[in-house]
Amino acid sequence: MLEPEPATVANTLATLRQWSDAGWLRQLDSALAAFVAELDPQATPALLVATALVAHMEGRGHTCLPLAPLVARPGAVLAWPAEAQDALAQLWAGLPVPLADWQAALQASGVVHVPGGGGLDAGQPLVLSGTLAAPLLYLRRYWGYECAVAQQVLERTASPALAAEPGANMDTCSHAGADSLRPWLERLFAPAEGVPVPALSESSKASASEEPDGSATDWQQLACAIAMRGRLSVITGGPGTGKTYTAARLLALLFAVDAEPERLRVALAAPTGKAAARLKQAIDAALGGLHQRLGGALDLPALTQRMGAARTLHALLGARPDTRQFRHHAGNPLDVDVLIVDEASMVHLEMMAALLAALPPTARLVLLGDKDQLASVEAGAVLGDLCRDAQAGRYSTQTAQYALTATGQALPAAFLEQGGGAAPALAQHTVMLRRSRRFGGPIGQLARAVNAGDAATAHQLLAHDASGALFSQEGASPAAVLELAVHGRAGAPASYRAYLELLAQRPSAPDADQHSAWVLRVLTAFERFRVLCAVREGEWGAGGLNRAVQGALERAGLLQARGEWYAGRPVMVTRNDPALGVFNGDVGLALPAPPAAAASGSAAPGLRVYFADGAQLRSVGVGRLAHVETAFAMTVHKSQGSEFEHTVLVLPPQAGAVLTRELLYTGITRARQAFTLVAAQPGLLATAVQQRTQRASGLQGLLERGPGA
Repeated sequence: MLEPEPATVANTLATLRQWSDAGWLRQLDSALAAFVAELDPQATPALLVATALVAHMEGRGHTCLPLAPLVARPGAVLAWPAEAQDALAQLWAGLPVPLADWQAALQASGVVHVPGGGGLDAGQPLVLSGTLAAPLLYLRRYWGYECAVAQQVLERTASPALAAEPGANMDTCSHAGADSLRPWLERLFAPAEGVPVPALSESSKASASEEPDGSATDWQQLACAIAMRGRLSVITGGPGTGKTYTAARLLALLFAVDAEPERLRVALAAPTGKAAARLKQAIDAALGGLHQRLGGALDLPALTQRMGAARTLHALLGARPDTRQFRHHAGNPLDVDVLIVDEASMVHLEMMAALLAALPPTARLVLLGDKDQLASVEAGAVLGDLCRDAQAGRYSTQTAQYALTATGQALPAAFLEQGGGAAPALAQHTVMLRRSRRFGGPIGQLARAVNAGDAATAHQLLAHDASGALFSQEGASPAAVLELAVHGRAGAPASYRAYLELLAQRPSAPDADQHSAWVLRVLTAFERFRVLCAVREGEWGAGGLNRAVQGALERAGLLQARGEWYAGRPVMVTRNDPALGVFNGDVGLALPAPPAAAASGSAAPGLRVYFADGAQLRSVGVGRLAHVETAFAMTVHKSQGSEFEHTVLVLPPQAGAVLTRELLYTGITRARQAFTLVAAQPGLLATAVQQRTQRASGLQGLLERGPGA
């Protein structure tokens, strides 16, 4: 057998271009490798391959390229289709075998910066970081983002302090401040009158440490107490665990202990408009209920009014059109004392870096989210990285003593740092809510089975649920999705028929109030049902199913689609437009405008796209919306932050890397009352359950070592 010839710069670049033509790489990826070859006349094939692949990995949501697994098993890291594996093996045969040779090739290049390596940081496009055993290659921009996020997190968790004791270090101070929180925490978390939720007795609180699973611990109360210690707190948990419920009580607690509560500046935000509206609605309702229960002891309505509307992160930071820049940054920080961000799993690395930079050093940031949901569409899995220790707890003895003083609860021993080592600083500011009050039925059971990787139980639940909450069709065709969209199913009648029937019942000659009430009814009915897809393209993707559902609704006589814009068209905004007040992910309906507005004329006379923010409406003329797509079907990624009465999750015939446990879990937890799985082939459920989403990141390492290490 002939020995493979060593790769050369010329044939390596040619191979990378061929891979781009085949669709295995992006054209951008191979172009970056060619650019590096121009910058560095001494570039090696290993450097060029690594350059193309680090760009490729960024396009798939990774913030860096882990070199050790790539060198050893490139096929496993890249997860390319079978037809690409032979080409990959052929190239790899001509590249260095030892990891050290790859590292040497990168370190020797003038286009690669090695932090701590003694060389000059001249803004090189690539950065080689990580450790000797686990080197990580970055595009410069993402290395900068990770360092910035790590630095901010470390600074904000370095010296926990009580609101009642500004600047106090909890490891050395008395617990007088913590003790002062306890009366308020007991009042805020007391069961509502007439609600049979027993409060924990003093004996049960004190013996909570004997419950290894933490079932006797009020994690919501603990989360509030923990959040009072510092300028960053993370509250994670699945659907129904009470994240916004807890956040509302945290706001009330901050309001209660603040020396000047009337001056407390609070802001609410989320990655999407829908998530922001839901956050505001939930917080307002919770604060209203608390105000009544507290007998007016706190002026919570004033706090609610001063908060104003929840905003998207882009709107909060002041996105500048057609740039990556924001109006608010370190030099022009946000005017807030407390910022609560919901659906934090959707926040990508670049956005988190911008958000942390724009926060005043004294402001508190509270991140809410489900660590088990899909990570952001763009690069990074920040919440997952921050919640690495959430399940285990890893609380220090100081944190446990603080919790006992502030809440009267003894943390279970299983959640304390073991082995006498130093407990991670971030873990002392992170709480996982562990008890779901909404997902206790079949949907919750299914979500937990999927999250645990138990495909057999998940299949049993779907196949044998008698309540009507769960249903599955395996080996189905797209026609099954269309039937559900038009008619729903037994046990889950919600479908698109409901909102279209209301559309046809538009009041004749309505006044402004009547028209708004009708619009809200139509929007509410539309939000009862949604088709969620794993992919965008193809007949099983969002694009193909949108066209198919529209056609099915037309054939059923429920819709009259004439041209691009028609009454009843659901649309999703795909690009931020601050001037119009619409942002990526906002979903609305094209509906007839009131007669006065219709007379003004537009590209589609009489039609505006209406968006609901709780009970509030906003609208934009259809002629002004350039960046939208039809939204009968949407990707699971785009559905985060929303919930629907009946959710249909569609699995395509080609599983690939996109079908993961996290995608299933996220799709299932979008359903409030009914969930239907439609799979093109049997076995796709089990395939997805066994496949985890892995996002390459160096953030955890930077948090352990420090950005300068």
